[in-house]
Amino acid sequence: MRKNPADQRELLAAAVLHVRSGRANSRSALADLMGLSRSTAGLYVDQLIASGHLNESGLEQGAMGRPKRTLASAPGAGWFAGVEFNAERIQAVRVDFSGRATGSQTKPIQSGPDTRTVLREIKAAVALLSTNAAGPLLAIGAGAPGVVDPNRGVGLHYAFIPDWKNVPIAKMLRDRFSAPVTVDNNLRTIALAEKWFGGGRDLDDYAILGPRAGFGIALVQQGRLTTGAHHAAGEIGLWPWPSIGKGSKDGELHDGLSAPAIWRRLAGISVHAATPPNLRAALVPLATATGPRWNEIIAEYARVLGCVQLLLDLETYFLHGPLTALGARFCQCIETEATRLIPSLSANPLKIVPSTLNDEAGALGAASMAMEAWKPD
Repeated sequence: MRKNPADQRELLAAAVLHVRSGRANSRSALADLMGLSRSTAGLYVDQLIASGHLNESGLEQGAMGRPKRTLASAPGAGWFAGVEFNAERIQAVRVDFSGRATGSQTKPIQSGPDTRTVLREIKAAVALLSTNAAGPLLAIGAGAPGVVDPNRGVGLHYAFIPDWKNVPIAKMLRDRFSAPVTVDNNLRTIALAEKWFGGGRDLDDYAILGPRAGFGIALVQQGRLTTGAHHAAGEIGLWPWPSIGKGSKDGELHDGLSAPAIWRRLAGISVHAATPPNLRAALVPLATATGPRWNEIIAEYARVLGCVQLLLDLETYFLHGPLTALGARFCQCIETEATRLIPSLSANPLKIVPSTLNDEAGALGAASMAMEAWKPD
């Protein structure tokens, strides 16, 4: 084993991740995945069993050779908290050491929230997760809306909470709970939820479509989250878009393609109409819509995502948020229209699917982020 304690912690944490993911259920499989000798991998396994982070039990009989002992992570070794929020609600989940969700909290936010209120409710939601939790709180992950600096754990800007500027999210949570904290944009935490709990498990290049109060995407390329040089990768809702005009001034994508905007457009009501309390339910009757309004929305989505696909060449786009209520037909119409508008996409076509994850996806992903960042003492 390496003598450097930092190296050992990194390798022990990596071993736990491989076992937790199911990629390594034996010492030999772990050695192969980590590029270690069998003896060295065995020493790490012994240390993690002794510390209570891994279990080794039962026999797994292969087609040939001796039976193998089966490795698994220990659910009761501790837990991770994940919290994700936007201008409408706070969602928090508890995930055990084996990566299974064991509790959740949802807190609606009244319209027009300020930063102080949101932070107070976030702390209250995480505190409630400790009820009946097994083991200690090991780490917290937070998915924040808007532009986030993950290196400092700071929320830089979010248009839908006016005073949300340079908010020290990580420090606030560390001070309250005395646990390591990891922070990133909430759509990026959703990308991790797809990796651990959804359809992204076997994909290296995919995107999260997040038309909610605003409109953005999160990118996974070559198996890694893409953040950008200024932590703003995926903020396509800020693109100026001529077809979404307001008088003589062009609008931005989120003005016309966010979930509330799509509901108003399909329903044929004023752009100033209040968003219904349950936007997803309000969209369900519109899933069979036809006619000029539907066609216009499909064409705008197709043009935007077609351009993104020409740039990034992704395998799959996972649709999240209220627009999943429009179903697979919405996605398929966009795919077809994109190829019609941009014939060259026939070589690398769009594939858009409504996510199978629910509104807890962002919080699950935030807990997954904390889980991936965790290292043993």
